[in-house]
Amino acid sequence: MVKNIDNLCINTIRLLGVEMINKANSGHPGIVLGSAPIVHTLFTRHINIDTENTTWWDRDRFVLSAGHGSAMLYALYHLSGYDISLDDLKEFRQYNSKTPGHPEYRHTPGVEMTTGPLGQGFATAVGMALAEKYLANHFNREILKPFNHYTYVLCGDGDLQEGIAQEAASFAGHLQLNKLIVLFDSNDIQLDGEVELANTENMGAKFEAMGWNYELVRDGNDVDAIDEAITRAKNSLKPTLIEVKTVIGYGSPDSGSNLCHGKPLGVENTKKLRENLNYNYAPFEVPAEVYDFYKENVTLRGQNADKVWSENLQVYHKKYTELYNELTNFMFNSFNVDYTNFPTYKAGDKESTRKILGAILDEYSRQIPSLIGGSADLTPSTFVRGADGNFEPKFLTGRNIRFGVREHAMGAIVNGINLHGGLKSFGSGFFVFSDYMKPAIRQAALMRIPSIFIFSHDTVCVGEDGPTHEPIEHFSMLRSIPNCNVIRPADANEVYGALDSAINSVYTPTVITTSRQGLPVLENTDRNGVKLGAYVLYQTNDKFDGIIISSGSELSIALETAKLLEKDGYSIRVVSMPSPFAFDNQPAEYQERILPSSCQKRFAIEMGATMPWYKYARNVKGIDTFGISAPISVMHEHFGFTPEKLAADYKNIK
Repeated sequence: MVKNIDNLCINTIRLLGVEMINKANSGHPGIVLGSAPIVHTLFTRHINIDTENTTWWDRDRFVLSAGHGSAMLYALYHLSGYDISLDDLKEFRQYNSKTPGHPEYRHTPGVEMTTGPLGQGFATAVGMALAEKYLANHFNREILKPFNHYTYVLCGDGDLQEGIAQEAASFAGHLQLNKLIVLFDSNDIQLDGEVELANTENMGAKFEAMGWNYELVRDGNDVDAIDEAITRAKNSLKPTLIEVKTVIGYGSPDSGSNLCHGKPLGVENTKKLRENLNYNYAPFEVPAEVYDFYKENVTLRGQNADKVWSENLQVYHKKYTELYNELTNFMFNSFNVDYTNFPTYKAGDKESTRKILGAILDEYSRQIPSLIGGSADLTPSTFVRGADGNFEPKFLTGRNIRFGVREHAMGAIVNGINLHGGLKSFGSGFFVFSDYMKPAIRQAALMRIPSIFIFSHDTVCVGEDGPTHEPIEHFSMLRSIPNCNVIRPADANEVYGALDSAINSVYTPTVITTSRQGLPVLENTDRNGVKLGAYVLYQTNDKFDGIIISSGSELSIALETAKLLEKDGYSIRVVSMPSPFAFDNQPAEYQERILPSSCQKRFAIEMGATMPWYKYARNVKGIDTFGISAPISVMHEHFGFTPEKLAADYKNIK
């Protein structure tokens, strides 16, 4: 049953959203009109948020996976008491406004993550729910529970058709993430027309088969039915999908049609909408009783919940002092690392950087109990694992996440864990499969969160597996992402620097790539130089006539090439550049010192696409074809990456 005040609130959200879209002449009114009852019910009857303390640790998380419904979100957040004014609503989708076209993390108060690419919100929310589950199991005691919140998602048909959502749903069901509740705005319409033209599966049966609880609300305007479904979901031992049958564009002349999905209603249709909804208020006018209702049922209720939680936390502090201190270390990432017992390597040792990284990461994990992550069914190959056993329903203290063959979802889940707070998460796979994860890596960079992505087998030296498994363009792809630190260490010293950078990062995701093959530990490689992006590894005197730039597994070959050239009278500087991103962020004076403009005879070497290196050198030796299937011993000869061939290439530089 819809009470008068519920109806007034819902229609206020609807009209605020429609007027925002009309004023901007851009946006998606269909979801605003159809889904308003869902979010109204969730926020006024269930969700606990403190709009004045947006980083409250135990707040419920709400993810608008269907990010095109941002106008509805901003209207809802305005009513809920976030720092979003009516003037902000009027600036929807305008330059430098607080209300951009899709929700942006760190930009608009209350937005838990950047959404818009369908499926990313759903999958990332799985990571948030996992983080809550781990932290609750680790820190909760009796009735004193620092972590006892839910992760709510609003999604549409498009979200659930994305492959990433299917992977994430399977993963969430397997782990029984029961505090994940997904509200499915099921209106049977998508942009191209009726959903049944593209998808006829039984969504409820599908999710139940993946280990989910399923609820169906047949009338999307029935707030009591939505409320009861959410209540049942909160008591479930499984994650829950609540399918709510709605009408896209409800109340508008084009309701039930894809015509109202992605274009403004306009003045005349909005006038008809007001008549159909019996809503007699001016554009951007909010009835006082709506503000009052939201203040009492969202703003003040949430603030009171935060107050009670804070009081309980003080009791927790006194009763469990040591655990409380550990909790604050988790939440503020304030762990001290003692390097005394870390693995040591000396010049001349030979080992693959994947094995070196695995050993060093294991020690970091031992000393930093908030580190959690794993590999996409590739642990024996990447050597990347979490500590303390596997995280699973019967053993929630494990920090090794067995993601399975779910690279798409793994990237987003890692992001969700990091967005939640209290944990630092990483995921790993083969470098060639970063193709599957690129959207999530881009999301991490866009949101400025310090997710860690580790990829082994980073060149054609994968060898016998052949071109399907040999990355070529992948460095170009990931290095081109703004605010993404791609680090390619050459040996143990540089692996230390790479992990230091990743673990201490605050606003930048880090991609670390490692070798399949054994590499020598070189003299003069510099752990701190990795953080600077590039540094001088080798030169015999100040009067060098050329520079060879390289990274990763080719650095040792570059060094051999330089020494070979010296026998013929050349004087070479060798520059290790494990992180072009970090180097580009150094002062111009440092960049000039490493790559002086007076020396234009530069030769960059990497067993991948040549594109990224022309920024630093006119002459580049790379691979702009696909790889081959052959033993590693053949690869260097076939592609011309031997000191002899590289020296000849250098001599031909004019």
